[in-house]
Amino acid sequence: MSELTLSEITVSETNLSETNLSEPTLLQLRAGNTGVVLRLAEDEVPQILHWGQDLGEVTGVDLSDFANNAQPGLENSVDVPVRVSVVPEHSAGWMGIPGLRGHRSGQAWTPQFSEFVHTIEGNLVSSRGTDRQAQLALFVEMELLDSGLLRLRATVQNLGESDYNLEQLLVALPVSGSATEILDQAGRWSKERVPQRRDITVGTHLRENRRGRTGADAATVLIAGEQGFGFGHGEVWGLHVGFSGNHVSYVERTATGRTVVGGGELLLPGEVVLAAGASYTMPWVYGCHGVGLDAAAHQFHNYLRARPQHPRTPRPVTLNTWEAVYFDHDLTRLLALADKAAEMGVERFVLDDGWFRGRRDDSAGLGDWFVDEDVWPDGLHPLSNHLAALGIEFGLWFEPEMINPKSDLARKHPEWILQPAGRLPLPARAQQVLNLAIPEAFAYILERISDLVSTYNIVYIKWDHNRDLLEAGSTATGSAGVHEQTLAAYRLLAALKQTQPGLEIESCSSGGARVDLGILEHTDRIWASDCIDPLERAQILRWTAQLLPPELVGSHVGSPQSHTTGRTHALSFRAATALFGHYGIEWDITTLTPSEQAELTSWIDLYKEQRELLHGGDVVRVDHPTPEISAHGVIAADRSAALFELAVLSRPSCWPPAPVRLTGLDPARSYAVSHVGPKPPLGTNNDSPAWMNDGGIRLSGAMLAAAGLAMPPLQPEHSVVVLLEGLDAGESAS
Repeated sequence: MSELTLSEITVSETNLSETNLSEPTLLQLRAGNTGVVLRLAEDEVPQILHWGQDLGEVTGVDLSDFANNAQPGLENSVDVPVRVSVVPEHSAGWMGIPGLRGHRSGQAWTPQFSEFVHTIEGNLVSSRGTDRQAQLALFVEMELLDSGLLRLRATVQNLGESDYNLEQLLVALPVSGSATEILDQAGRWSKERVPQRRDITVGTHLRENRRGRTGADAATVLIAGEQGFGFGHGEVWGLHVGFSGNHVSYVERTATGRTVVGGGELLLPGEVVLAAGASYTMPWVYGCHGVGLDAAAHQFHNYLRARPQHPRTPRPVTLNTWEAVYFDHDLTRLLALADKAAEMGVERFVLDDGWFRGRRDDSAGLGDWFVDEDVWPDGLHPLSNHLAALGIEFGLWFEPEMINPKSDLARKHPEWILQPAGRLPLPARAQQVLNLAIPEAFAYILERISDLVSTYNIVYIKWDHNRDLLEAGSTATGSAGVHEQTLAAYRLLAALKQTQPGLEIESCSSGGARVDLGILEHTDRIWASDCIDPLERAQILRWTAQLLPPELVGSHVGSPQSHTTGRTHALSFRAATALFGHYGIEWDITTLTPSEQAELTSWIDLYKEQRELLHGGDVVRVDHPTPEISAHGVIAADRSAALFELAVLSRPSCWPPAPVRLTGLDPARSYAVSHVGPKPPLGTNNDSPAWMNDGGIRLSGAMLAAAGLAMPPLQPEHSVVVLLEGLDAGESAS
């Protein structure tokens, strides 16, 4: 194959605006330790030649040689090299999953786009092309964010007079052939984000979500990586679809060895039919890269923290009433709970399910968003006024997208329920889904929530979503309605935030079934799981961190016996596990013994002391050779301090285990290493390590990374928290 003659562009050298390229052009993007090399041409959909480690400053000649080295050869399929674009086309010889699939009454089913005009603004590249035969336009946006995340989306527009039936619009990113393993997540209610691994083989690892919400079993971040990659080693490439409805993500390897990761929205039949001039824009798809899973996770965390709407105020200690009182909304009991919360340092009080009309259990009332006069004859004023006097913020639970057939709203507006023609979908939790795409239903929900928020000075909403969207059809259009429902939910959240400035919203969906960057455009934290058993939460929080930083993840201390598992755990384990998130309590604290109250109060104090570190540092998850040992923590961005939890999840076959290597600290700096928080019960098989004694010890960052920290003799299902404080030269650890 002959060499191509290419012009070269680096972002620092030029800024193109509405520019046609007479010959293929190379563009290098650099940010956040990530490098991207693009091939832009007039007659091709943009192609990524490199996505991975930053290539450094590259001259035009070097970039041209790099591109020539990366050019594909013939594959014994078509007589020209097959170029895989970010929206792969069969017309270009790609035999894998196509990026765009649709038709015009059986015609225009295989697009071929050309006539591209490219715009470059910093690290944002926008490309618009057309297929005059199919009468379609394609608009592709690619942006390398400061964090190193690469995000992409595409828009297709119907330029013809007849309808265009869109079936699929996906984007794909190339992955190095050195990636041999896949890691993604599965799970179920109360056991979300369970990691699963497999080898990459020829074919497709396809994850389709058809639940109408992200799902407890969502892939979350789909990773392809080098053999044996872990938290701190091995190059990895990951993909996340930032959408809260149906979606698809996949890893595909062809027989010629090419590997791509791709994804987008999963469209149901007939959901998107483009009339003349109409267009469809897919959700953002995010690509992360790094050496080790932690490095890839930091790209998401840094991106989220840089957003204008990211929470800037300290995350308040929150008490949620659900596992404290359930549906028993007795005012005297709730006021006593609030008094005890104030005494212990709680800063936000959230009244959960059961406050609205007809809601004495979970079978009725959804949709009737009026305070139940039988339970609350004076409205919520007695509670809200009491909380205000205590200096505690007031939060309230809603499930706005759902409706019980046994409700006044359903009896008045049965046509507002999402359903196929002629029947209701199978019930789930005795509830159905309210069609927010109907303007009147949307307006009703917005008015009811806004009125309650204003009336009771509510600063926080727990926004629940407790069923899948099964057979979610619109009575207004007769078509499948998941796509429109998801967009309507986004609009509702945005409208509520606009009309109620300062309001914070938590995304809860049967616990952790709606965890994605789409919902986080409109909410301020997520509820990771309805299970707050610390043994289960250790795994849930560990893998939720692949996408989200701790401050966005609700993390509560529950009662001694877990509501969901029946297990009993020491307060030290429950409280230490919950520490590494947005801290809270879900327990009837009026029943605490004096010693329990003193211990829990000390954990609350520790959280308040350390939340700036917990919610601003880099997350580190330790690769420990003993699977029963779990270690993770947060290191300050300037490496001045760190906080780690060391846990024994079950009995190891050998004891003592290998020391825990704490990487990421300043190797040249000394750290005072000490135990913080109440001490857990210890085993009797050996003495506590020196760092757990009064005064602690002093170790350098290099020592902690190379030799590690000795594990204390913890009993199974217990943990300990370690504080590392950087010392100035000559400063004593004590």
